[in-house]
Parts: sequence; structure tokens; C-alpha cells
Amino acid sequence: MSDTIFYDNLKAFGLTGQEALIYATLLAHGAMTGYEVAKETGISRSNVYGSLSSLADKGAAYTSEGDAKRYVPEDIRVFTCNVLKDLNKKAEILIENAPKPVVNSEGFITINGTSHIKNKIDEMLDKCELRLYVLAEASLLSEYKKKLERLVSRDKKVVIISEGFELEGATTYETPPKKGEFRLITDSSFVLTGSINGNDSDKCLYSGQNDFVLIMKEALRNKIILIQHNLKEEIE
Repeated sequence: MSDTIFYDNLKAFGLTGQEALIYATLLAHGAMTGYEVAKETGISRSNVYGSLSSLADKGAAYTSEGDAKRYVPEDIRVFTCNVLKDLNKKAEILIENAPKPVVNSEGFITINGTSHIKNKIDEMLDKCELRLYVLAEASLLSEYKKKLERLVSRDKKVVIISEGFELEGATTYETPPKKGEFRLITDSSFVLTGSINGNDSDKCLYSGQNDFVLIMKEALRNKIILIQHNLKEEIE
């Protein structure tokens, strides 16, 4: 892993860029004085002492008293686990006390970017209570196979339109979707539709608007009828 990736991930645990550099230096060298850290990193002593104090406050380091005050790095496993535990506690508090949203199923939301779209897919699958219809490439469906299997195991209706993707217990219609083509309908109430190609141009539209849901359901229904018709012709 490159230094940049390491520092970026450390910053995700609440450290500034300078604190991440100093913490990494402590991990590499062990207990150090502020003077030694400044000499090693090239950061001014005044800034070093401020960052060391902050690292101690955040649980990434602690002090060892002796002839000279030294700063000892906390084990990175312990530090990261402690941060995650604290964040989980805060998340529970936020969830419990957050203002309740006004439910509005009439709007349309544009979701940009692969990761955001996939987060929405996760959310929709987790909240699915009765049935889902999905049209997507097999490579994308494979990422959600465990969740789809879980839905089937709970007797939810799962209808898949794809090619080369097998899921026991689901109703599958074999046809190759267009590159990046994606449609997802859950509980006949919510739709996510657009394109997912794994790049910055990915964009999907999400809505609970009843008329839009009906249109998308009808489009998938017509596609299924066409698949069945073509299959019948092949057999005949």
C-alpha cells in the first residue's frame, strides 16, 4: 500500500493529514520526543507538539514520562477498533434521535456515481418485503447474490431478467441486457433505473411515484412477454 493511501485511510479515522504523518512516524520508530518527531518529519516543533497533543486526545498516542516526555503510538488495531466502537455508539444515538423524515413517495431523485447507486441498491434489497423485479447484467447481480438468496429463502418473489445468472428459487428470464442497463422494482412501490458501468458517468433515477412505477412494471412485463414469445418460437 502506498503512503498516500495509508494516510488517506488514517484521515478517515479522524486524523488530520499532519496528525496521520506523525502517527505513522511514531508507528515506524516507536516512542519519540517532540523534538525527534520534528526532526524526522520536517514539521516545525510548535506544530508537532500541537499534533501530538491532539493524537493523545484522539487515542492514537499516549505519553511516557521520564528524562524527556515521549509519545508512544497506540497499536493501530486498538486505535481503529476504538474509533469504530465510538462511531457505532454515536450512530445509534443519531438514529434514535434523528428528526423523522416526511414520507414523500411522489418525487424523483437522481443518483450519480457507481458507489452511491450501489448503496441505494443495498438499501432497496434490505427493505424489500414482498417482491422484486430486476434487469441487470450477470456481473452486477453477482455482487448481490447473497442478498438475493436471502430474499428467496424468506419466500419473497424474485424475478430476474439477465443472461448467465442463476439463482435457485428465483424466476429467471434469459436475455442479454444492454451494456450497463439496470432496472430494479421493489414491492411494486419503488423504482431504480438507469445505467451502471462502473465509472463517473453512472446515473440512475429513483422514485416511488406510483404512475412511474406502473410504467416501469409494464415495460418489464412487456419485455418478459417478448422473451417468452421468442423462446416459444425457438422451441416450435
